[in-house]
Amino acid sequence: MPATTTLFRAARPVFQQSASRTFRTNFSRQTGRRFASTTATGEAASQTWFKRMWNSPIGLKTVHFWAPVMKWALVIAGISDFARPAEKLSLMQNGALTATGLIWTRWCFVITPQNYLLAAVNFFLGCVGITQVARIAMYRSSQKNLPEAVEAKAAEVKDAVKS
Repeated sequence: MPATTTLFRAARPVFQQSASRTFRTNFSRQTGRRFASTTATGEAASQTWFKRMWNSPIGLKTVHFWAPVMKWALVIAGISDFARPAEKLSLMQNGALTATGLIWTRWCFVITPQNYLLAAVNFFLGCVGITQVARIAMYRSSQKNLPEAVEAKAAEVKDAVKS
């Protein structure tokens, strides 16, 4: 007999009704309820927004709230650097801000409790960093592409000014 026929004959009991019933009883959850209720009952329903935020695992009295709030200062500082000329920006600093923003954005969805406020600030920090790195790269590439004639002309003008 071919190997496939033998394989299917050997696997036949797995697909029979009694085998699936055995699987369900051995490996399924033993609780009678399939889903937990999501309705607010009791004390949680009567709490105010402030009380819920205060007692939350990412609430007002935790570092999970205040760290992202303070990190917005980095985003605002990066946005204020849009007004600076590209030759005065640091590639290493903006590269570090970009990497920090992108890496921590991902991490905010992996940790428990998931912190969406921290993910948002890190996402915007990465966006600001990418924008600044792109500005620096465009400026440096434009400086490399200047023709030598312009540089020679600039040297002539400097000599004329000195004399």
